Amino acid sequence: MLVFAKARLVFLSVPKTGTTAWQTALAPLADMVVSDPPELKHAPVFRYNRFFRPMLEKFISEDLEVLAVIREPIDWLGSWYRYRRRPFMRDRPNNTFDVSFDEFVDGYCRGDQPGYANVGSQAKFVEPAGNGTCVTRYFRYEDPAGLHRFLEDRLATKITLNRENVSPTLPLTLSADTEQKLRRKYSAEFDLWQSIG
Repeated sequence: MLVFAKARLVFLSVPKTGTTAWQTALAPLADMVVSDPPELKHAPVFRYNRFFRPMLEKFISEDLEVLAVIREPIDWLGSWYRYRRRPFMRDRPNNTFDVSFDEFVDGYCRGDQPGYANVGSQAKFVEPAGNGTCVTRYFRYEDPAGLHRFLEDRLATKITLNRENVSPTLPLTLSADTEQKLRRKYSAEFDLWQSIG
């Protein structure tokens, strides 16, 4: 998570949406960088609302814009799948070395998700808090140029962005039945991504 006081902007770090690269590029410009532990770096709206918002509103402004990047849901799951195939994951119980992408997504769709498919939800991450705290500006992961332009304008500076934390390239084959199940069970994920203009 990044906080820019003068720009009155909070950039939430939705996992697997390129936020590590943005954090590296923007950290020198930010007034507050939350990079560790992961539970705070990737603070969803409810955690932002509970732990960060009261402090930021008291010392910066009550008029903070909250930004989040959302990735197309199948591609987002593909990123998690590939990430859990990286060499350092081999001996961990949630690796995907012996699991096909179709099995991974099928596991994600189960009520009792296997560890390798327990990766959360973008829609849940940005779900508004009970007091109305919510993301006020969304960008699609697939529109990096739009986000880049917005941030350069808002922060009044040129930004150089490099790719980081890139997972290996793997074929991501999904059966029609599994995709249909995913779209039915996780329609909120697809609706969220489609709603971003």
